[in-house]
Amino acid sequence: MNRKTLRGKVDRVSPASNPPQKSLRIASVNVNGIRAAYKRGMQEWLDGRDVDILCLQEVRAPDAVVRSLLGDDWHILHTEAEAKGRAGVAIASRQEPTATRTTIGDSYFDTAGRWVEADFTVEGSTLTVVSAYVHSGDVGTPKQDDKYRFLDAMITRLPQLRDGADHAVVVGDLNVGHTQLDIRNWKGNVKNAGFLPEERAYFDRFFSDECGFLDVARLLAGDVDGPYTWWSWRGKAFDNDTGWRIDYQMATQALAKSAVTADVDRAPSWDTRFSDHAPLVVDYQI
Repeated sequence: MNRKTLRGKVDRVSPASNPPQKSLRIASVNVNGIRAAYKRGMQEWLDGRDVDILCLQEVRAPDAVVRSLLGDDWHILHTEAEAKGRAGVAIASRQEPTATRTTIGDSYFDTAGRWVEADFTVEGSTLTVVSAYVHSGDVGTPKQDDKYRFLDAMITRLPQLRDGADHAVVVGDLNVGHTQLDIRNWKGNVKNAGFLPEERAYFDRFFSDECGFLDVARLLAGDVDGPYTWWSWRGKAFDNDTGWRIDYQMATQALAKSAVTADVDRAPSWDTRFSDHAPLVVDYQI
């Protein structure tokens, strides 16, 4: 399929190449409130990206608002958080899914608005796509307990996804930097939520034979700093690229190895961002 060219800066995490004609483009972004993101220009970004499957986190809006903003050209799966104005995740696709689910398997999170799954048939293969939003956490508080419980649920669910379809990909804001390459100021964050050794150990398991997933952006980028996907709104973090790589596309082995490009769509300037996160866009050739 023909792909449009995005204007502005793109941090390419894979060697420059021309995506194959029949690639599947999956984009993921924490929008930090979809209404605010649209006011800041999210629609312009989306119009220029020719996305097949769009995964959103921290939507923070009622379902009717999400559908109104995205429009009628998408099949939309969206789950709101019971707490108004919090969390919320969605999958919007050009192709209608064959099945959908809105829970991770632990009933404690059924109304948390942090996990949705959609199944698709692509080139004769079954593909499961997950949009996930892991808790930020806060050391020594119930928020951190909830984060660990959610990560435990992921440890249970990921092998089931791997074994239940030809391909599976879990994307979203997972709120953990896996290695020192994923945070600019890692030394100052080893005791903070998001870079705790206990949190990072879960990602070791995600990317092991136990769960069977690969970190697609890291696979294509190699051992380089970042590219980061989140920068604080405050100070000069964005201008100085003092960021965190906490947004992922984790794919099962064959799907990950079919990825041909992975791009972080970093805005050209602080004031042109539509979120404090940048989209992560991956082209797969299934």
